[in-house]
Amino acid sequence: MNAAPQSVVLVTGPSGAGRTTTIHVLEDIGFETIDNIPLSLVPRLLDGLAASQPMALGIDVRNRDFSVQALLDLYEKLKRDPGLSLELIYLDCAQNVLLRRYSETRRRHPLSPDTSPSEGIKQELALLEPVRDVADTLIDTTELSPHDLRDTLQDRFDVSAGAGLAVSLHSFSYKRGLPQGADMVFDCRFLTNPHWDPALRHMTGLDREVVDYIAKDGRFDEFRTRVVEMLKFLLPAYRDEGKAHFSVAFGCTGGQHRSVAVTEIVARALAESGWRVSIRHREAERRANWRSSTLPTEQKDALV
Repeated sequence: MNAAPQSVVLVTGPSGAGRTTTIHVLEDIGFETIDNIPLSLVPRLLDGLAASQPMALGIDVRNRDFSVQALLDLYEKLKRDPGLSLELIYLDCAQNVLLRRYSETRRRHPLSPDTSPSEGIKQELALLEPVRDVADTLIDTTELSPHDLRDTLQDRFDVSAGAGLAVSLHSFSYKRGLPQGADMVFDCRFLTNPHWDPALRHMTGLDREVVDYIAKDGRFDEFRTRVVEMLKFLLPAYRDEGKAHFSVAFGCTGGQHRSVAVTEIVARALAESGWRVSIRHREAERRANWRSSTLPTEQKDALV
């Protein structure tokens, strides 16, 4: 019987986008990690490796032997190795946010140590664009706090939760754009909007009154049934293909009512079918008075 491929994650992106935080989070959830490793050492490190843990390697432009072409060549070489299961994570971030982060920390940018960080940031983003284009996973940290980044990584990579496909369900607002990394997106804006009922406007999809209101829409039951049945059909196929994580996003106008309610309902149905489910309501981070998920505590402990 052939051994399972060694799982290896390469982590890179512009300075200030969260690479170090990502490495620390992956270490906390069960990865063996090495940051700032020279590219020339990676093949020797992985040669004949039979580690019991997945491995995460941080790649930094400051390494003495770094070049974009060398990284791309390494990536293609490792991709062809049948003994490895390779994933390249690119941490992206908007230029103005990177500049703000550098201004707050008063650090020098590695590509412009003697001038303004803005010049180095611009150069690095342009330099790494070919790497961004080929990355398996793109995580945009522009609007993510370190806590949000940790949640995102734990949803996708937590190896302590056991084998099998992990399913993460997200609600979001179309006003703020699609969530990064979603494998499947459903638009809930066709459902009757509780926002227009003054008694429900201040509530969320976690409130029973809002759920009951949405459920009165004649299209709701069929939509819920079709979505759940489709996911129950597709998830085993993705699991059989070796996919470790699958992300489903539900959106509505404000990310407060319809998408939240549908996310909770679908999550409960999948959890009751035995799937390991996690939930994130993206817009909750902007509203401190939101409650947590309505999944029962004992179910969340076992499946989330």
